[in-house]
Amino acid sequence: MSDCSRRDFIRTSGNILGTTALSGLMLSCHKNEAMPGKWAGFKYAMCNESMAELSWTEQCRIVSDAGYGGIEIAAFTLVKEGVQEISPAERKEMVSVMKDMGLECVGLHWLLAPPPKGLHFTTPDAEVRRKTVAYLNTLIDFCGDLGGSYMIFGSPKQRDTRDISIEQAKKNFAEGLMKVADHAQQRGIEILVEPLGKRTTDVINTLAEASEMTEHINHPTIKMMFDFNNTVDETEPFDVLLRKYHKNIHHVHVQEIGGKHLGTGNAVNDYVKAFQVLKDMRYNHWVSLEVFDFSPGGKTIATESMRTLKQIEGKLI
Repeated sequence: MSDCSRRDFIRTSGNILGTTALSGLMLSCHKNEAMPGKWAGFKYAMCNESMAELSWTEQCRIVSDAGYGGIEIAAFTLVKEGVQEISPAERKEMVSVMKDMGLECVGLHWLLAPPPKGLHFTTPDAEVRRKTVAYLNTLIDFCGDLGGSYMIFGSPKQRDTRDISIEQAKKNFAEGLMKVADHAQQRGIEILVEPLGKRTTDVINTLAEASEMTEHINHPTIKMMFDFNNTVDETEPFDVLLRKYHKNIHHVHVQEIGGKHLGTGNAVNDYVKAFQVLKDMRYNHWVSLEVFDFSPGGKTIATESMRTLKQIEGKLI
């Protein structure tokens, strides 16, 4: 963990939560899950990498003040070599800060983005795959310690083909997920396959491909997610895709097409049908803001995007 984050831990609290308190908070991460037959409304979260230069407390404060209920973490923003650097005491303090800010931990994304370097999930190099699976298990424990419930498997450069066929890469992808599935289930975490455009990777580019893989694995902890910006290789509109695959979609990433924050484009109009489907289907997982243009700063990104999300909600019936 960075020196800034370590100082922040010390500054924000003189007492470390006990194991019992942490366990109780982890359970509370599910408190907003809708009961069968009911719908509790949308749950909004924000990804943290646009605020990576800030302390953990400052990141959480921005997210909370803007009205989000959760924070989603790119673990590489917190470390120099890997999440093993973050001690049990520091993890408990991260939970304490989230709790104080009224936030829940959604989970992790950008799972294999460096650091650490040299990881690859689908490579023909069996030793590299072994090390990558081992680190994914380490991330599962980190996510579980923070009370997170979801791990979004995007990481395009760590799952593309490397002198092997796409089919072999998919096979390696599925085998790697099966190796960690039971451990994820023990920690109460779902690993969600993210379809990504061919512009970033050549392995799993559509919801149909993600659905095929998750059905092949057939494990309760391996599901899929939907990202508005990653639909470039789809041939159907957002609302049709969501209606078709909603049973396996356990997470949504939202941003303007192109990756800027909400409110800078036409999402306020273009996403209404999609959000109407989510409402009609009583979607009770998270909708997380993930952007790729950090230049406006975390506070502007958070507040303007939340304003747009509420405008979209206002158009629903």
